[in-house]
Amino acid sequence: MISKKIGAALVLLVVAVLVYLLAAGPASRDPAGSAKAPPLSGPLAGGGAAALSDYAGKVVLVDFWATWCGPCVVEFPELVAINRMYRNRKFEQISISADSPTKAADVLAFLKKQQASFKNFQFSATDKYALIEAVDPQWPGSIPYTLLIEPGGKIIFRKLGEIDPLELKKAIVGYLGRYYE
Repeated sequence: MISKKIGAALVLLVVAVLVYLLAAGPASRDPAGSAKAPPLSGPLAGGGAAALSDYAGKVVLVDFWATWCGPCVVEFPELVAINRMYRNRKFEQISISADSPTKAADVLAFLKKQQASFKNFQFSATDKYALIEAVDPQWPGSIPYTLLIEPGGKIIFRKLGEIDPLELKKAIVGYLGRYYE
């Protein structure tokens, strides 16, 4: 009698797990690889303009940050180091400052102090929600926010909050490979 109850409970548990997995779908199990990167474009800090499509054929690291964001400032030197490690490969790095357009001089001064050689977009509108919606519907809007995008435009790594440099390097190397082309 007890074994029949245990058997019935196990069958019920297996069915519940299967229903959950089917309902969750692949997007819930693989959030980083489920979305395409947005067609970002805009003004660069220091002048000029650029677009994400300018980097077709490359792995692109995108970092959303601000000078007033403590974790952003802490992780920024690691991002500069990552760029130096991979910039001679099929890799591009851009950062997007969420600072107010009136703070463009502060952004540029910070980038120079950090010796950041990658491109930095300056968000030029005052509506931060427009930026959030344009970038990623899964992004709640807090920063730092980091994306790694494959050449085909699929997001292959997504991190909300301060990055783990080793985890990010593993994701980059996992896509680029260990050897130069």
